[in-house]
Amino acid sequence: MPVPWFLLSLALGRSPVVLSLERLVGPQDATHCSPGLSCRLWDSDILCLPGDIVPAPGPVLAPTHLQTELVLRCQKETDCDLCLRVAVHLAVHGHWEEPEDEEKFGGAADSGVEEPRNASLQAQVVLSFQAYPTARCVLLEVQVPAALVQFGQSVGSVVYDCFEAALGSEVRIWSYTQPRYEKELNHTQQLPALPWLNVSADGDNVHLVLNVSEEQHFGLSLYWNQVQGPPKPRWHKNLTGPQIITLNHTDLVPCLCIQVWPLEPDSVRTNICPFREDPRAHQNLWQAARLRLLTLQSWLLDAPCSLPAEAALCWRAPGGDPCQPLVPPLSWENVTVDVNSSEKLQLQECLWADSLGPLKDDVLLLETRGPQDNRSLCALEPSGCTSLPSKASTRAARLGEYLLQDLQSGQCLQLWDDDLGALWACPMDKYIHKRWALVWLACLLFAAALSLILLLKKDHAKGWLRLLKQDVRSGAAARGRAALLLYSADDSGFERLVGALASALCQLPLRVAVDLWSRRELSAQGPVAWFHAQRRQTLQEGGVVVLLFSPGAVALCSEWLQDGVSGPGAHGPHDAFRASLSCVLPDFLQGRAPGSYVGACFDRLLHPDAVPALFRTVPVFTLPSQLPDFLGALQQPRAPRSGRLQERAEQVSRALQPALDSYFHPPGTPAPGRGVGPGAGPGAGDGT
Repeated sequence: MPVPWFLLSLALGRSPVVLSLERLVGPQDATHCSPGLSCRLWDSDILCLPGDIVPAPGPVLAPTHLQTELVLRCQKETDCDLCLRVAVHLAVHGHWEEPEDEEKFGGAADSGVEEPRNASLQAQVVLSFQAYPTARCVLLEVQVPAALVQFGQSVGSVVYDCFEAALGSEVRIWSYTQPRYEKELNHTQQLPALPWLNVSADGDNVHLVLNVSEEQHFGLSLYWNQVQGPPKPRWHKNLTGPQIITLNHTDLVPCLCIQVWPLEPDSVRTNICPFREDPRAHQNLWQAARLRLLTLQSWLLDAPCSLPAEAALCWRAPGGDPCQPLVPPLSWENVTVDVNSSEKLQLQECLWADSLGPLKDDVLLLETRGPQDNRSLCALEPSGCTSLPSKASTRAARLGEYLLQDLQSGQCLQLWDDDLGALWACPMDKYIHKRWALVWLACLLFAAALSLILLLKKDHAKGWLRLLKQDVRSGAAARGRAALLLYSADDSGFERLVGALASALCQLPLRVAVDLWSRRELSAQGPVAWFHAQRRQTLQEGGVVVLLFSPGAVALCSEWLQDGVSGPGAHGPHDAFRASLSCVLPDFLQGRAPGSYVGACFDRLLHPDAVPALFRTVPVFTLPSQLPDFLGALQQPRAPRSGRLQERAEQVSRALQPALDSYFHPPGTPAPGRGVGPGAGPGAGDGT
């Protein structure tokens, strides 16, 4: 990167030495060597693999000393990069082995040895460079004529031009031959840094102190440095010196880096990452890390920085401890993902608890296989893994013989299998039903006796049943069915349209939940936690989840279906639709959506065919043209279709029409052309 002269003066000092740095013209690397030696630089870099030390077959060339020098690589007269030149000094090590019996072989032996002793020596010298975040290795071929080969004496040097590095960086250099006959040489070179950026700590705050003159304009950027992929920018400003920037300690993560540069053409940018070893930064990183479920058998660890961690599956009883290790792939309610770093547990989450519906009263049997086809079985319980059969007092031990019979008869579901063992899920509901058989029999006898008494007093019973039926109907009407409304916040106008629809539905026997009315809870819990709680409560109460599709929602769903994740920053901070996709998609992929989900879109904004095919497995209605069918789908599954359905549809349409007119025809402006997007329906954007 071109370096302005005044910056080099700042970095290297104001002495005339700055102007005496040698300039290299052109972008290509080069090599030259001492008089009498010949050398060549390979065209491309090589892999940095030193290999093991091997015995020398005779005299060999070996690096003895590394010498570095700062030079300038210039594209133009004043646009230069700081570059590191390395000189490798070489010497002849080793010796020729004398023949065991010169007299026996006579002249033949002499002629056979004389030829290699008078031959030239060749060597392949490797230079390895490391300067965070880059590393490279180059190969130099060197040849020494026979006249200069003197055992134990230096034969000259080979010079490499040159390795580019940023101001303030630390460059580590290794040199060895290929193959390697001796231990490699190493050298560390600290490049001069710009003196106007310092980092200091003050309690819970961190100060970035920039000692820049008042007339100096510069740019400051904070970013997350990524091992894979481009850096993620976090903050950027153009400032005038001097400045003190204050950061909260909770914002620190190990990959948080600072970039500073003067606002001048072709200026050098100084990068420092001062928090890589900060304990607070590592603690914040794990606090920000999250596990997200992609499918039933895959998950994603999401964190600001790259994490050296190991993830493993284990089984833990609800509310129990410890977590017992298992081998993937598994998908069960009590299966937990453990994330460990440096042999320390950092995260433990049961991701599948909300994706498989209500908890089943099953028991997990762990089968362990040994040599000679020996196998043992144990049942996973809160107290541990109970061997079967067993005389313990646990529930699985009491039913051990029945569970083994169910396993042999094929009534258990196999979740995982390999050469070392297997995991089975065996149902327990039939054994629990047997314990309650007598209770149910007593209840039936009581109900029969009560019916007999009511028949004897038929007239009084009719009146009582009539009153009871009226109370039940009035209570059901007052309570209504729960409906969770999900949408993508494309813009403020669309949010007002969603609010009008939700308010209109509340006038019916429906209990509507939407994030517009729960902003305080949404901010406190976060979109993911808020949605999970609302979705679980809605489905447990037999309610329905309404997916309101718009061009933005369709684009977000398509991106999820293609990549498994959504683009960062694509939606607002309160967008529950974006947070909901991690749990909505598994319901559709596994066929649990029909009966619990309904889709909808507005007539002039989106055509139903634009909705991804996966979501069209449930009814998708256009509003307001299909309002009667939409309201019918929102009723209880077994509720009779009311004759007032058309009247209620007209009521909702009247309440919704002002919001639709305001959205598609804002006051005082022509038709805004909304609906121009993926799959916009007929008439979108023409206002007709």
